Amino acid sequence: MVLLTMIARIADGLPLAATMQEDEQSGRNILEYQNQAKMLFRRLGPQSPARCTIETGPYLFHYLIENEVCYLVLCEKNYSKRIAYSYLEDIAQEFHSLYGKHVNKVTRPYSFIEFNTYIEKAKKVFQDGRSRRNMNALNSQLQDVQRIMVQNIDDVLQRGTVLSELDTKTQNLSMLSQKYKKDATHLNSKSMYIKVVAGLVAVLVFLIYFFIL
Repeated sequence: MVLLTMIARIADGLPLAATMQEDEQSGRNILEYQNQAKMLFRRLGPQSPARCTIETGPYLFHYLIENEVCYLVLCEKNYSKRIAYSYLEDIAQEFHSLYGKHVNKVTRPYSFIEFNTYIEKAKKVFQDGRSRRNMNALNSQLQDVQRIMVQNIDDVLQRGTVLSELDTKTQNLSMLSQKYKKDATHLNSKSMYIKVVAGLVAVLVFLIYFFIL
């Protein structure tokens, strides 16, 4: 079962559209997973895998990145991975055709909330394992889903924190390096000045000694 679908911009993690399961029985702490999805969006970037499956408690996140937009779905673990990615490909194609030219222009979260109508329709189609469209998706020449990387949500989010800390430390080292370079230049200039003064003193002493004698 598809419990949550979210679409976000990769550049800054801005949510563009989202729907979640309204059934109370299956709505168990879905808001918690929605928050996880938002944190995940902020961790993604140009170097992230284009497709990835992430374990989170009893569920799986599947995401697809196309045209600098991330399409993500939260499913139960027994939900077909191939159908999940077929579903993501379907909404990605439709979303890009409708809003692709406007994605980088919006500034408000959920600017394309009207796309939820299409998401709900697609979700019903792909949750019906007997639908012809579903079977065609299963038989299409898709990327082998068994090769898609599977990660754990805690590892992904923690890695983002570690990378942020590493980036901060790198910046600090760079600043210290610049300061050391500046100090070294100052010391070198000061050292040269001392050498010149010492030389002049030596010459003065020599002249005094020469004339006295």
